[in-house]
Amino acid sequence: MDDIDRRLIALLQQDATQSYAVLGKAVGLSAGAAHERVRKLREQGVIRATTVDVDPAALDRGVLAFVLVDSNMWMGERADAFAAVPEIQEAHVIAGSAALLVKVRTATTEQLQDVLRRLYAIDGVSGTQATVVLETFFERPVHAG
Repeated sequence: MDDIDRRLIALLQQDATQSYAVLGKAVGLSAGAAHERVRKLREQGVIRATTVDVDPAALDRGVLAFVLVDSNMWMGERADAFAAVPEIQEAHVIAGSAALLVKVRTATTEQLQDVLRRLYAIDGVSGTQATVVLETFFERPVHAG
């Protein structure tokens, strides 16, 4: 990956709806050459998806919590069980006193409590510690350079 690829990624992160002509012009390439570069970045797995950034509160998911999940066994093989809980946006196996860190979005704290109950139903989960976010200063994408 070179500087042009990094600039293309940065431009796509700002606005993924830009045409290849606009992207190419911004980095000094033709539309076709920009398209080919982006295609290769997708094939290589550098660009994993093109998505839409939606306001969670607009979709009635205004409660954000990060939950540390304790376990009495290795949880690395339990990804499907966590993925089956639709309110979980992310799940990470971590080092430290907890086994996993999950990012949960719900409409209410009552719904968050229900998610915690469902986590306890997953084989191996022995405890949780939820931290509710009061305000998000910013979230940023991973930058290429």
